[in-house]
Amino acid sequence: MDLVSQEIIDVLVIAAHPDDAELSCGGTIAQLTAAGKKVVIADCTRGELGSRGTIELRALEAQKASAILGVTNRINLEMEDGNILRSQENTRKIITTIRRFRPTIILFNPPHERHPDHEHVHQLVRMAVFQSGLIKIQTPWNGQFLEPHRPEKMFCYMQTYEFSPSFYVDISDVFAQKMDSIRAYSSQVFVEGEHDGSEPQTFISKPAFMEMIEARARYFGSLIGVDYAEAFLSLEPVGLPSLSHWL
Repeated sequence: MDLVSQEIIDVLVIAAHPDDAELSCGGTIAQLTAAGKKVVIADCTRGELGSRGTIELRALEAQKASAILGVTNRINLEMEDGNILRSQENTRKIITTIRRFRPTIILFNPPHERHPDHEHVHQLVRMAVFQSGLIKIQTPWNGQFLEPHRPEKMFCYMQTYEFSPSFYVDISDVFAQKMDSIRAYSSQVFVEGEHDGSEPQTFISKPAFMEMIEARARYFGSLIGVDYAEAFLSLEPVGLPSLSHWL
């Protein structure tokens, strides 16, 4: 089989579960797509162990959220929810995704998190990004081998546990869009008038959780002199091409 280059996008967002991306970096995604950048979300699982909703409903909610954010594509890697293994099979799934879309930037789960799946996805992505650049690792796609590719930058978005951010992104202009994308997951989070109390309450289904999302964004925004912001961790030093950005 010959080597083949596939789609080229700007940013690949890798998430353990449907709704991770919206909750953590939905504003940044909306900002990127509004600027004409191509963004793809790759959910690793279907969230089948979630205490609320169903697989089918979660899939519909993910489609709705994707439309709100204006992403180019959204795929699911069909790993096992609650048991994402650091296996060769799962690493190859992410390598194939990286080589298929050839992103410049990857946004993904942070290294230390409340949900073990989030930590495991972080580890898988770290391994996959390195191996994706190795020519001797071959990944077939549609009868051909995908070309090796490594993104230029990898940034972790913030989830439940806080870290010392490397930088913040101003999402003031798209904050309402971010919140709409989160509310698209009405089976999972609190949406006024859409809950009858028949399903169990979870960490993210309480009204206070949505209040926390807004409060955190406001706090991060206050640190950089804007209304709302999202925080990111860079695994490598981040440099500026020039101080003229502020001049």
